[in-house]
Amino acid sequence: MAKKGFSFSKTAVWALMALLILGLGGFGAINLSGNLRSIGTVGDKSISVDQYARQLQQEIRAIEAQTGESLPFARAQEMGLDRAVLQRIVRNRALDHEADEMGISIGDATLRDEIVAISAFQGIDGNFDREGYRFALQQSGMSEAEFERSIREEAARGLLQRAILGGVSMPDTYARTLVDYVAEERSFTWARLSEDDLDAPLPAATEDELRAYYDANTDDFMLPASKSITYAWLAPEDLLDEVEVPEEELRAEYDARSNEYDQPERRLVERLVFADQEAADRAAAALEVDGTTFEALVEERGLALADVDLGDVAKSDLDGAGDAVFAAESGDIVGPLPSSLGPALFRVNAILPAQHVPFEEARDVLEETLAISRATRAVEARAQEIDDQLAGGATLEDLAQETKMRLGTIDWTQDSSEGIAAYGAFREAAAGLSANDFPQIDQLEDGGIFAMRLDETKDARAEPFEAARDAVEAAWRNAQIVEALTEKAESLTETLAEEGGFEAAGLTPQLGEGLTRSSYVDGTPDDFMDQVFDLDEGGVAVLPAGDSVVVLRLDAVAPAGEDDQTQALMDRLSQQLDQALAQGLFDIYSNAVMRGADPQIDQRAINAVHVNFP
Repeated sequence: MAKKGFSFSKTAVWALMALLILGLGGFGAINLSGNLRSIGTVGDKSISVDQYARQLQQEIRAIEAQTGESLPFARAQEMGLDRAVLQRIVRNRALDHEADEMGISIGDATLRDEIVAISAFQGIDGNFDREGYRFALQQSGMSEAEFERSIREEAARGLLQRAILGGVSMPDTYARTLVDYVAEERSFTWARLSEDDLDAPLPAATEDELRAYYDANTDDFMLPASKSITYAWLAPEDLLDEVEVPEEELRAEYDARSNEYDQPERRLVERLVFADQEAADRAAAALEVDGTTFEALVEERGLALADVDLGDVAKSDLDGAGDAVFAAESGDIVGPLPSSLGPALFRVNAILPAQHVPFEEARDVLEETLAISRATRAVEARAQEIDDQLAGGATLEDLAQETKMRLGTIDWTQDSSEGIAAYGAFREAAAGLSANDFPQIDQLEDGGIFAMRLDETKDARAEPFEAARDAVEAAWRNAQIVEALTEKAESLTETLAEEGGFEAAGLTPQLGEGLTRSSYVDGTPDDFMDQVFDLDEGGVAVLPAGDSVVVLRLDAVAPAGEDDQTQALMDRLSQQLDQALAQGLFDIYSNAVMRGADPQIDQRAINAVHVNFP
């Protein structure tokens, strides 16, 4: 931007790297044959076919590198990538034309210095490698004259841009206003009034009052758009009665999981490793003589307890330290002892006794696990047969009669998450289901299968009064409470505006001291801080808050301070605003230059380039 200047060397390296990437990456895969040389002109500057094709391919590969996925050209066109590349090239060529008109260029000596300084063209001795320069350009498909001309044009554009943007800055008043807005502080007193603060209990609502409230607030009682779906569902659990697990399989599975059912005695251990024996001895002496703690030793090493926690370990996990650690009591620190990382202190945090679960105790869990596994395979085996029945004209109702599939219905919405709608596969299928879809078998995450049929699509609609009556009554009551509390609070505003007014009104005041617009106050409405900053000093406001109200008094206004933090914010904003203004001015200038250069683009030539992209 304006304050960053422009570097010929960085530009040259960037241009070269782009060319090398394209050249070595197989640009020859795009075969542009015939007499096609240009896709158009901007002023007296031509846009070559190769220039457009290279930059377009460079953008595609940059996105592929970011996403890690191949980007087909059709998708790139959908993203508008081809149009963005063309617009950038046209803009640059317009600036090239303008620079020529103004006589801006760099001399041969400067051009030579820039090329010689590019590290990619230097040999192992650090000097310019003429053969390497020629080979790199040959691989990229550019001649030396083309590359050197591009460096001249890039440098001229940089000089032109720097001349336009030099010295551009936004007045400090703008940044100061923003900082004042963000960093200004308010101190206030507030209290909540609930139904308990009413002078008299509310009467019960009449049927006419509820219906009138429903009619006036129908938008609050809407049902979401939904789909009425009939489904047939077969879960592995439905076939458990057909599955038997032989005793020998249960015992084989028990033996295979012996590490779960037979666990040796273990310890919860922390290990603090030292660089050498002398350092470990000093730490052990400090524990015994100086009264330091294990936590302090860990902290001195710049570590946290989580860094030295080994978790639960068996004696065999501790090598030579195992006997001493397992002989210690819970809370003991032992060592220095050898470890795979060096001498260490060990702290024992808990003793975990050995565990042995006999086969008889594990049998039920093992049988259930193996039975579910077998039932899942049985469901998979029947899936194709059931799908063939559907293809042959069977309905979901037929499946429920002829198989163990369960028939059900659901009014599915985007928020449905109960029953079969708890499965992601069902929700995804329901979202895309249309009236033209025939039922077919799909699989659920737990190995179950299902098929579905769309019976009806319902748009968002008002819930009937009878079904919504409880919600209507609750909403009416809350509205009545807020109305009564607001009336009471507004009658107290003169009292609340005075010092000690909250206490005098029988309210428990809560204080907010030096808070900014972005602060959050628990127990207040969502727009509470906006209301705080809308008040004048000493002003009082009454704010609805669901089934209660909040009374608020603004006590003091403190402008943004002049501390280091505020100044840093001021500096960052000023820099961002300067850059935004500079970019805006340059965009205006470059757009005017483009219009003056009268770009002429040959769409047929562009289409010919696009045809060669895969």
